[in-house]
Amino acid sequence: MFNIDSSTPIPQLLDYLLEKEWISPEEHIQRIEKPGEGNMNVVLRIITDARSFILKQSRPYVQKYREIAAPQERIAVERDFYETIKSSALNAHIPKILGYDTEMFVMILEDLGHCDDLTSIYAKKSLSKRELEKLVFILGLIHKKKVPADFPKNLEMRLLNHQHIFVLPFLEDNGFQLDDVQPGLQLLSKTYKGDTKLKTIIHGIGDQYLSEGHTLLHGDYYPGSWMTEGDNLYVIDPEFGFVGFAEFDLGVMVAHLILATHKPGYLDTVLEKYEGKANRRLVSQVAGIEIMRRLIGLAQLPLVRSIEEKEYLLQMAYKMILI
Repeated sequence: MFNIDSSTPIPQLLDYLLEKEWISPEEHIQRIEKPGEGNMNVVLRIITDARSFILKQSRPYVQKYREIAAPQERIAVERDFYETIKSSALNAHIPKILGYDTEMFVMILEDLGHCDDLTSIYAKKSLSKRELEKLVFILGLIHKKKVPADFPKNLEMRLLNHQHIFVLPFLEDNGFQLDDVQPGLQLLSKTYKGDTKLKTIIHGIGDQYLSEGHTLLHGDYYPGSWMTEGDNLYVIDPEFGFVGFAEFDLGVMVAHLILATHKPGYLDTVLEKYEGKANRRLVSQVAGIEIMRRLIGLAQLPLVRSIEEKEYLLQMAYKMILI
């Protein structure tokens, strides 16, 4: 096994791809590009004289934060997720798997083109009605899929995520230097880190997140996983996928729409468009937790807001959790 990245010599990469029969002997690699900044994994665009495709490899750590260990098997979860949701309705919104190597933790995917993720909504402070409706529709289709009995429990990834969503942001001494993110943020966070009632609710929902459920979840349904290319809309990076409760995906989605727009009405808008059953209170609580952890946790967003705006969002999130 070897690590593949943008500095891997082309002849070495070509030999590997030929050995796996993912490339023809007549095909030649012209260059390797980074299609974007991957958080969890190494992601490369391989351009040949005939086509382009995406190569993804997982490491035993988070690519963006290498000090954080993460299970390499997460790429198998992503592969199983895509295989599970394949259907005439969803194939237009997910990449096609072209190859998978268990030993190297490598997956080859269809190149969706030069896409932009929807993290741009944090700056624009809006999402088009068409994109919103399509994203809720896609999520509804995912949640309706019958889950194979052997779908991975993905417990190690959930334990990692659980720490960063439900635990670390609310510890009074967690080592995060929030004033390095924005002066005044550390003081702002203290109100919530010391709130016993708030933390009891968060703890309970965290336990539910680690429990077995009945619905196939994307697990990280936020703007960084939503890609657009022209009028096309894709959903990628389901390595946090698991079988759980629908309200988790819905709450995460609602949280990021509120973070972008400051409009709490997105809670009801998403639930009205969602073709499935969901507990409004639980969606609200998950959304509130996600808003808080994105403001006072490690996983910061490209969100340029004044300290007063962040205070407003935290107060809103607090009310959504204690609903």
